[in-house]
Amino acid sequence: MPETAYIIGALVIAGAITVALRVIPFLLLRPLRESRFVRHMASWMPAGLLLILAAATFRSSAFGATLYLWEATAAAAVTVVVHLTLGRRTLLSVGAGTTTFVALVNLV
Repeated sequence: MPETAYIIGALVIAGAITVALRVIPFLLLRPLRESRFVRHMASWMPAGLLLILAAATFRSSAFGATLYLWEATAAAAVTVVVHLTLGRRTLLSVGAGTTTFVALVNLV
C-alpha cells in the first residue's frame, strides 16, 4: 500500500497538470481573438462539423451490418432544415437530426 505522502503528491501533480491544461488554451486565445484566420474558422467550423457528422452517419449507414440509409437521409434533411430555419444553431440542429435518426431506427 503506497504511503499517504505519495498519494497526496500524485494527486497534487495530477491536479496541477489538469488545471494547467484547462488554463493554457484561454491564455493562448487572448491574442488570437483579433486574428482574421480565427474569425474565418469560427464562421466555417459549425458547417464543417455538420458535414463530418453527416458523412460519418452515411458511411456507417450505407456500409454497416444493417442498412439505415433512408433514416440517415431523413435525419440529415431534418438537420439541414432546423439549421437553416432556426437561426443556424448548431447544437439544436445536430440534436434534432440525431434525435430523428435514433427515433427512426428504433421506432420504425
